[in-house]
Amino acid sequence: MSEEIKETEVTLRDQVVDALKTVYDPEIPVDIYELGLIYEISVFPVNNVYILMTLTSPNCPAAETIPAEVEQSVKSIEGVNEVNVEITFDPPYSQDMMSEAAKLELGFL
Repeated sequence: MSEEIKETEVTLRDQVVDALKTVYDPEIPVDIYELGLIYEISVFPVNNVYILMTLTSPNCPAAETIPAEVEQSVKSIEGVNEVNVEITFDPPYSQDMMSEAAKLELGFL
């Protein structure tokens, strides 16, 4: 049975990643997952989801809207109960955290 539970968690985690890929920083044409703003995704029993993320800077104009959008996009996944989004600036964001796809899209490669 524990393998069955693990499979469900992996599937739900994949759905969470897909949901995060629909959220964009309004100033950058790349989703927040590819930008490297997501530090941690944890799925707990009863389908509670914890997301630890950062923003491109502490003064990001979208500091209020992006976390709320993350929460809403993850809550829209069928079966998800609670969503906890925590913002951190440790470690500070840098362009090195971007995926290769994001760097290519933004002309860094």
